[in-house]
Amino acid sequence: MEFLIGTAVLLLIGLIAGRASEKRHFAELERREGELRDMLVTDIHYPPDDVELPRGGVMIIGDAVIATDYLKSFIAKLINIVGGRIGVYESLLERARREAIVRVLQEARNNGYDAVCNIRIDTADIGGMAMGAKTVTVAISATGTAYKRRHMPVPGSQLKSC
Repeated sequence: MEFLIGTAVLLLIGLIAGRASEKRHFAELERREGELRDMLVTDIHYPPDDVELPRGGVMIIGDAVIATDYLKSFIAKLINIVGGRIGVYESLLERARREAIVRVLQEARNNGYDAVCNIRIDTADIGGMAMGAKTVTVAISATGTAYKRRHMPVPGSQLKSC
């Protein structure tokens, strides 16, 4: 009986700590995305014609690797038995995707650019379920072409960032 109570307490602590960590990460992403709101982000393949780029363009890369905790992986396995939407993995992918895009935008800004086009996202399961591990670890790599706009748009007239 003591073993079951101890296990339940540890699972509860893991649940609370995992949720708190995830909540902090989402808040941090929100803050960082807010700082980058002036960056123009589009899915067009090429920068506008009136932009000068070095030969071959300026490729910017942002990588993020995020893992679930054991409790979330356990819950996902239970859901997998009966079927249904596995929200813990959706949250994991959302955090990793947003983190990778923020890193692309920060890298572009750090190099003096204010716009990124042709953003592409690649996802990989590294050390996770494909390898028989107890937890899932996802790697997301975001790439894009950075450039500097010639004319800053009038506030309010800018295309909405993706």
